[in-house]
Amino acid sequence: MGIIRKFWNKVTKKSETTSITGMNFGEFFGLKTGADMSEVTYFTCLKVLSESIGKLSLHLKDNDNNRITDHDALLRLRGVINPFMTSSTFKTLLEYWRNHYGNAYAYLSYDLRGKLVGIYPLDPRYIKIWIDNVGFFNGKEALWYEFNKDGKSYFFNKDEILHLKGGLSKDGIVGMSVRETLATTLQGVKASQQYLNSLYDRGLTAKAILRYTGDLNKELQKKLLEKIEEFINSKTNPTGVMPLPPGMDIIPLDLKLTDSQFFELKKFTALQVAAAYGVKPNHLNNYDKSSYANSEMQNLTFYIDTLLYILTLYEEEFDLKLLTEKERMQGLHFEFNVASILRGDLKTQAECLSKYVTSGIYTINEARKRAGMTEIEGGDVVVMNGSYVPLEQLGVAYKDKGGGKSE
Repeated sequence: MGIIRKFWNKVTKKSETTSITGMNFGEFFGLKTGADMSEVTYFTCLKVLSESIGKLSLHLKDNDNNRITDHDALLRLRGVINPFMTSSTFKTLLEYWRNHYGNAYAYLSYDLRGKLVGIYPLDPRYIKIWIDNVGFFNGKEALWYEFNKDGKSYFFNKDEILHLKGGLSKDGIVGMSVRETLATTLQGVKASQQYLNSLYDRGLTAKAILRYTGDLNKELQKKLLEKIEEFINSKTNPTGVMPLPPGMDIIPLDLKLTDSQFFELKKFTALQVAAAYGVKPNHLNNYDKSSYANSEMQNLTFYIDTLLYILTLYEEEFDLKLLTEKERMQGLHFEFNVASILRGDLKTQAECLSKYVTSGIYTINEARKRAGMTEIEGGDVVVMNGSYVPLEQLGVAYKDKGGGKSE
């Protein structure tokens, strides 16, 4: 297939077969924990981003900002995505894939009448992207997705696949994960954690020099060291006291973590990794230079600097793949509800709702709905201060309507 340009070929081949009765659905959908997931900063970043997208509700609106509730795509996105997962799980999974692998894919399944009946995530590790630049398949240039699983290949055109790109794409077609970009930094973070783990395994004892009199060959030296390490690391020796024969001495190497600024460097590296994902320090439980008000502002900054772009990616992809051209021309568009992110404390919410009602922006029932309360009779009207008048009528009330002098 030399006439077709292939953009991505990061595929893991598997020869094992899986039956329906013994199928591991977590493995089928790519929920495997890699080595990087064991690093707490990396895991926290993926968790924060994935759950932030998964918890947001999705709306379909028209050109006048009215909500549409009976569209097939919206009913699928807000309800049961497929027989295996709900909407929140689906969005969380896509965001995890988008950040961890650099790309997230989902297959749009339609029935014979063209109705959307299911959306199925496709493991990015089994996807290849092809550019048909000579019109080999349908006579015109197009983009195709190949899903290769268990030795079988399935081809989908671009309109059948939801494709969400992560990181910074080099060509606009394939995304690139931050994990691959920061591979060296993540290796350093994991190495620091492994060093701490090794310290815990040794009972927080430093490395040492074993001094002895006499001459031992390498094999005897190895056996001697193994016995000493076994005694030191033994769970049956909680005191850590070790007897030594005459002529043998252990000299510890006094390397303090404070001298090498180990924890300062570890914290700084963690903040660097989090910054690459747009995650703020308060999400890492780092409140060194934060207050409650500052943390609330960090949440707002997290939405503006990080989530706003990600939500735009999802909304544009949903608009392009789940709406017809006619519907898009009419102004229909998907929109995430970010009110839960921007919601402040109870006092701030009450003040905002009160101002919106008295200013005529919200009706009483709309404000009650925002506050999580039921509607009341007669609350679907706009109420405003009766002294408000149009700009051109200012001062009319002070004019003498009769035109004469008062007695």
